[in-house]
Amino acid sequence: QVQLVESGGGLVQAGGSLRLSCVASGNTFDIYAMAWFRRAPGEEREFVARKSWEWTDGSTHYADSVKGRFTISRDGNKNTWYLQMNSLKPEDTAQYFCKAEVPQWLSPDGEVWGQGTLVAVSS
Repeated sequence: QVQLVESGGGLVQAGGSLRLSCVASGNTFDIYAMAWFRRAPGEEREFVARKSWEWTDGSTHYADSVKGRFTISRDGNKNTWYLQMNSLKPEDTAQYFCKAEVPQWLSPDGEVWGQGTLVAVSS
């Protein structure tokens, strides 16, 4: 089974930067895409970014709210995925989750979620 462990969250001042990491263990060969979501206090979960295993810009997508500020990337072995967050704003404060997309024989929903990491941006 694929498991995800996140790190990198914390408190940062507005305008600062953070890099979130999502380390995958198990058979990472089965991961064909990775996405980041976030849930702000009192709001529903929203999409942030997604990148497939294909190394093309066309396979990378961002929410309009983070486009130009956030960057999703991965290492060559698909073991570690990153969300580089620059020019952070207070409205970026949220619990951030990474999600691996996998075959359904690994997960009935075709998804494996990380535990989430808190990002708090102060004014």
